[in-house]
Amino acid sequence: MTTTNALYHYCLRLGDDAVVLGHRLAEMCSRGPFLEEDLALTNIALDYTGRAQLYFEYAAGIENRGRSGDDLVYRRPEREFYNHLLCEQPNTDFAYVIVREFLFAAYDRFLLDDLCASKDARLAEIAAKTLKETRYHLAHASDWMIRLGKGTQESNARMQRALDALWPYTGELFEMDDTDLQLLEQGIAADLHTIRSLWQTEVRQTLQRANLQQPADGYMHTGSRKGIHTEHLGHLLAEMQYLVRAYPEAVW
Repeated sequence: MTTTNALYHYCLRLGDDAVVLGHRLAEMCSRGPFLEEDLALTNIALDYTGRAQLYFEYAAGIENRGRSGDDLVYRRPEREFYNHLLCEQPNTDFAYVIVREFLFAAYDRFLLDDLCASKDARLAEIAAKTLKETRYHLAHASDWMIRLGKGTQESNARMQRALDALWPYTGELFEMDDTDLQLLEQGIAADLHTIRSLWQTEVRQTLQRANLQQPADGYMHTGSRKGIHTEHLGHLLAEMQYLVRAYPEAVW
């Protein structure tokens, strides 16, 4: 694989994580437990969507086949999406929303910190631009983890149930394939092995403060690097891509 192709796919992965998780959080608009939190979740969704636009526009330029960033979002089939499986998990209840955001934001915070030193100037620029908002995402989710984990017996039980259900999707966050290894060797990609250690420390400390039990590292779901997803992504894309597919000649 050439460096150009590897970088293109790497940007797709980063963009796919952002756009899929952003869409999931956008589904919470008007469904937050109170007004301030409704606004917070909506703003976080916008952060991810804005970041996705940066990644997809860069990927489209790298590909250089006349496609736009919008084409990469709205005209790719499910098997050509490479977001982590964690990002596509549904908003089962507020506990799932917070636990999913916490687990991903902890990973994302250290990923972007690493990418700030990337030898690819554009990736480093995007990482530097979005790191500040990601620190807020992590602080926001961590506060809710502690607040609900140390709350009532019911809130603690719901948080633990969500954590147990979503934990098997976290192992995939740190998988490295040929694309990662090739770009890492060139100083472009992040080192996920180092990030995993930082993530584990961050998660462990927060769970201890929240009176939540860290699940055992048993079976871990995988497949997104090959475009294999849970059933949830297909439903999400059917909604997200509907307008463009229904009116393919429309312009805005």
